[in-house]
Amino acid sequence: MRMKTELVLPSGARRRTRIHRALRAFLRDNSAIWREFRRPLIVFFTAIIGGGLLFGELYFLATGIRLAWTSLPYMMLSLMSLQGIPEQPVPGEWYLLIFYYVMPAIAVYVIGRGAIDFVRVFFNRGERRRAWEEAVASTYRNHVIVMGIGHVGMRVVRVLTGMHFDVVAVDLEARAGVEKELSQLGVPLITGDGRQPATLEEAGLALARSLVICTANDHLNLEVVLRARDLNPNARVVVRSFDGQFASQLERLLGVTAVLSSSDLSAPAFAGAAVGIEVAQSFEMQGTQYSLIRLVVAPGSRMAGQTIGDLQQAEHIDIVLHERGGEAEVNPPRDTNVQPGDGLVLFARHNHIVDIVMDNRGGSD
Repeated sequence: MRMKTELVLPSGARRRTRIHRALRAFLRDNSAIWREFRRPLIVFFTAIIGGGLLFGELYFLATGIRLAWTSLPYMMLSLMSLQGIPEQPVPGEWYLLIFYYVMPAIAVYVIGRGAIDFVRVFFNRGERRRAWEEAVASTYRNHVIVMGIGHVGMRVVRVLTGMHFDVVAVDLEARAGVEKELSQLGVPLITGDGRQPATLEEAGLALARSLVICTANDHLNLEVVLRARDLNPNARVVVRSFDGQFASQLERLLGVTAVLSSSDLSAPAFAGAAVGIEVAQSFEMQGTQYSLIRLVVAPGSRMAGQTIGDLQQAEHIDIVLHERGGEAEVNPPRDTNVQPGDGLVLFARHNHIVDIVMDNRGGSD
């Protein structure tokens, strides 16, 4: 039996959010493309419009004939393509003749610069993907940033997306397997050094609800916490740590919401498995360690035959779930009679687990 926590949002609301976010990302991405191509485009339109108007005025000065302003851009395009101006002889005035030489040179610049930008933007998949991921991340609000997408970080991402939270991932590099899974989960990946403010800004830290730092380097994690506090002092910060003293200092001095040690979290699970119980969760509150455990009532257990209410009062535990015959009941009635083979999910002080296990073994010793 596994417990799953899920925050369910209305499907219609999620669909509208996805459509709105995709539209905003599309506009943001196209604005980035415009920034890449803006120089040749600005030169091109300035040449055909501004150059055309200037040519028209100079032509009127030389001949006294006013050319239709709507035809002037077409004339400049014709000059750019080395075709000359239709039905117009080559002028003798130097200030008109210069357009016949300058416009082709401008065309060469626009085509050459545009081709280079096109190849770089559209054929460099890594750069295009990074630009798109940044565009998607920029649409997020009140999201969770997970930094360090290793084994632990990826599991955190899976849990958060399973609960329908918006997540932005940050890692130093984009590994193929990680990139593929994040894409399947709909999570944008920002590649870069999380210690750099620019990387955290691209991930949208200023508007994020939380930052989860999952790297295995305590000193790097400290640097990220310091940067994060500057960018968003109100964000919840959760840090993975291996040094217990370092963890307490982070919580006390930098206002970190939680510092979690992989070894501390896994130790109860290993110990529980050794004695036949499943430790689902452990945490500390006001200096006291608590655990949520699952066990199956053994034949001959002292728990068998007692009611839920009697067990809770005598053992100083809270039974939050009772399972029998494949059916589970949350907050079971106090008069429910416990039988061998029943599954129980208990909430108790961690140091009381041994007593609970011994009570469950009962006559089997």
